Amino acid sequence: MENPTMTSTQLVADSYASYHRSVYLYIYYRINSKEEAEDLSQDVFLRLMDYKKMLRPDTVKYFIHTIARNLVNDYLRRHYKKQEITSYMYEHAVTYTNETESQIIAKDLLSLEKRKLQMLSDQRRKVYVLNRFQDKSVSEISMSLNISHRTVENHLFASRKEIREFIKQCI
Repeated sequence: MENPTMTSTQLVADSYASYHRSVYLYIYYRINSKEEAEDLSQDVFLRLMDYKKMLRPDTVKYFIHTIARNLVNDYLRRHYKKQEITSYMYEHAVTYTNETESQIIAKDLLSLEKRKLQMLSDQRRKVYVLNRFQDKSVSEISMSLNISHRTVENHLFASRKEIREFIKQCI
């Protein structure tokens, strides 16, 4: 009897060789960024490895394209949300001619953020610091802390909400 782990590992390797280019082109067409498309196409096959036990040669192609579509949709959702937030900030920002005053306000906001950060649970604080101050992605945080991707997203959402509400109360 064959080793199922070896078979599924080989299936992922063969699938990578067969479909990587088409997955990359699909993603690039949708997001129009070479670096991001390369990262996301790699993520497709990393995610595929999570489903090793479910893979079959006749369905792996559809699995790959479903994962790619979902990753692109998630990426685009985050991208447009980020643009929306940036746009909102520019529309509602008060322009200061005095740069010193702007620096003082930014410093005060940062100190409020750090003060609230100390009140968060250890796990939320770690996730928030890695994302906010060390510019780590959700995937990188997930791997470094050995927790699920979704858990990292939940911690980020909750910690951002708490800090935002705290700063609103202070202002």
